Amino acid sequence: MKSSLDLENLVKKSLKLNAITMKEGLGILQIENERILELMNAAYQIRKYFYGNKVKLNMLLNTKSGLCPEDCGYCSQSIVSEAAVEKYSLLDKETIIEGAKEAIRRKAGTYCIVASGRGPTNREIEQIAEAVKEITETTSLKICACLGLLTKEKAECLKEAGVHRYNHNINTHKNHHEYITTTHTYDQRTDTIQLIKNTNISPCSGIIIGMGETDEQIVEMAFALKELEVDSIPVNFLHPISGTPLGNLPLTMPLKALKVLALIRFICPNKEIRVSGGREINLRSLQPMALYAANSIFIGDYLTTQGQQIEADHQLIEDLGFEIETCAL
Repeated sequence: MKSSLDLENLVKKSLKLNAITMKEGLGILQIENERILELMNAAYQIRKYFYGNKVKLNMLLNTKSGLCPEDCGYCSQSIVSEAAVEKYSLLDKETIIEGAKEAIRRKAGTYCIVASGRGPTNREIEQIAEAVKEITETTSLKICACLGLLTKEKAECLKEAGVHRYNHNINTHKNHHEYITTTHTYDQRTDTIQLIKNTNISPCSGIIIGMGETDEQIVEMAFALKELEVDSIPVNFLHPISGTPLGNLPLTMPLKALKVLALIRFICPNKEIRVSGGREINLRSLQPMALYAANSIFIGDYLTTQGQQIEADHQLIEDLGFEIETCAL
């Protein structure tokens, strides 16, 4: 029996920035697969209203790999991971600056400086700040940093250096958090997001789908991001890595992944939604459809996993009739 979910009415609500209900959110996640084109068309109407056919490109550089004391079950860099990953301390200033040049070559508008660990040391903050200052003075790139938990002083240092955006994901539902990591709390994550907002840095926070959460929790996670009023929402789909506690979990099915992206577009209609880690192996051949709901992607490799060929992503965008957005924020 076909569901009675009125997508046309939901589009009207979202275009007016009126919240959909929990029941409607579940209806989106659980809509019949035969209605997927109808659902993605509805999400696209919202996406097009706020972002047209433009796609934001982001490139990340893993400036510090492994050596992390946290026990996040999804991460190959955590202290509990037995995965074979490269481990190194913070890259030097020149290497970070060279990464910015590569981002420009890839047509990315945002350069994401990422470092493993609970949070940056004073020396690491100073080194990153020096690199950011030179990048912002010599290029038009927007800089996003993802360095873990911050203090007020460290956040202000990043702001002064020219960091435009800071990423700190909530990752999962508050009630599911303890099953994913025990070395920090959900509230520490949301407190970091609030600190960033108070420092007048654009807040970026997202989720990882496929870690054992329920449909109800996925909907509530989307509402949590709406309540946090973040500007950018990376939607990751778990890439199970052998040697990590979550390494044996199944992939998210492509149609379910599309429903999640559509859900977040309805709940956070005017926010940047970025298809992030795991998109290649979870969405597989349906990757192009994701951009009818999302308006942003990472280009190139992720932290410890490989991404799609850069030329393939450029071609995907062109084939859709979309265009790369040069203004990143």
